[in-house]
Amino acid sequence: MSSIATSSKSNYPREFIDFLNRSPTPYHAVHNMKLHLNKHGFQELTEREAWNGKVQRKGKYYVTRNNSSIVAFAVGGKWQPGNPIAITGAHTDSPVLRIKPVSKRKTENYEQVGVECYGGGIWHSWFDSDLSIAGRVFVNDRKSGTFVSKLVDLNKPLLKIPTLAIHLDREVNFKFEFNKESQLLPIAGLTNGETDGEANGEERPEQDAFSSLKAVVERHHRSMLELVAQQLDLSSVNDIEDFELILYDHAAATFGGFHDEFIFSGRLDNLTSCFTSLHALTLAADTNIDGETGIRLMACFDHEEVGSSSAQGADSNFLPNVLERLSLLKGDPSSDVSDTLTKSHILETLAKSFFMSSDVSHAVHPNYLNKYESQHKPIIGGGPVIKINANQRYMTNSPGMVLIKKLADKAQVPLQLFVVSNCSSCGSTIGPILASKTGIRTLDLGNPILSMHSIRETGGSADLELQIKLFKEFFEQYSSLESNIIV
Repeated sequence: MSSIATSSKSNYPREFIDFLNRSPTPYHAVHNMKLHLNKHGFQELTEREAWNGKVQRKGKYYVTRNNSSIVAFAVGGKWQPGNPIAITGAHTDSPVLRIKPVSKRKTENYEQVGVECYGGGIWHSWFDSDLSIAGRVFVNDRKSGTFVSKLVDLNKPLLKIPTLAIHLDREVNFKFEFNKESQLLPIAGLTNGETDGEANGEERPEQDAFSSLKAVVERHHRSMLELVAQQLDLSSVNDIEDFELILYDHAAATFGGFHDEFIFSGRLDNLTSCFTSLHALTLAADTNIDGETGIRLMACFDHEEVGSSSAQGADSNFLPNVLERLSLLKGDPSSDVSDTLTKSHILETLAKSFFMSSDVSHAVHPNYLNKYESQHKPIIGGGPVIKINANQRYMTNSPGMVLIKKLADKAQVPLQLFVVSNCSSCGSTIGPILASKTGIRTLDLGNPILSMHSIRETGGSADLELQIKLFKEFFEQYSSLESNIIV
């Protein structure tokens, strides 16, 4: 392995590849982030309970919502209500194909699985890939009488969306158009002339006098459900009440390039920023925390790829609720009481805080140079990219630029600038959503990648450590810097 891949004492590129391979869905990503936080002494909180007396100065905590979004934070030793909070933000979801509520399909002699497009994927990249299935399953625990959520990752090639042979479509190399309903339909097996379940001699589940929906085993292929039941050690497929299952590329994340300078994988958008924020926070949580007057906080949200408008998206009340709770707490169990200045404390904290909205950026593509603004062409390996857009698709402005430059200079992290060409459209991030929702000063940045929204993206090994160093510096220095940047 090259020096690029092993330059970090903690070997972040290798750790990131392992994280990618263990995180095929947002539920798995949040689960793995929780494991990392637990390992570093963070305590879990719940939104269902009051935090008074639980959140203390120099304490480390996290809270999840829907098991697909997570907020983690470390409280400074000198925290007081109204003080600043340094925040990084990312998202856990990626464009994928999700299994439909009624997925059982049979065409000619093929068993097929009905899927729904989630987000703006480059869907032609999914053709001819070996696809597996992962997600969360709600199981009927008959002993306790409860319904329990469990993670599942079948982790084997199960599905394929085959392309049509060039002999049957001579124009295939000149077009990418296809019908996403009928031609983006994976094959999962051969029927062999049998009805579903006949091969095992199983009968359909007994039905109650009234059932609002058909049983899961009637809506999906029994063969798929049996694989799920086997991995979860269930006695029967009838124990499966419902699920949210996602297709993913079974090919593992890996190093690429002559010198391992690349990482080839799906979900770089945006598990990259989840990983770098997570490691930066756990590094900063114990550094100079005694004298810290603020709070160091990381937030990772689900559903960014579909607009963030959900109970666990960046456009929800998840982060504002957490910030409001923290603004009420003095970090001293004996004095955690509300007073007449409670509302003022919240507003002061919002005005003093800063949000680093981190989502991957577009690296320059050597084969499509005409798609880029000539003076703004980020390269992989060149460090984090500051994203700027006059139409407010990104939130970066000059006060944020002053702050990020000061932090990067001290951390010795090179920065790059990206402005989209006037002839190209521009995506957006969670930055504008949370900036308008909270009034917190915000800057957009991210590591450069190629093939964004493809089933297989390309990022840089060296960029991981650079972004971790930058975020660590942000967490550690922001509370002392923020009053010096006057707007």
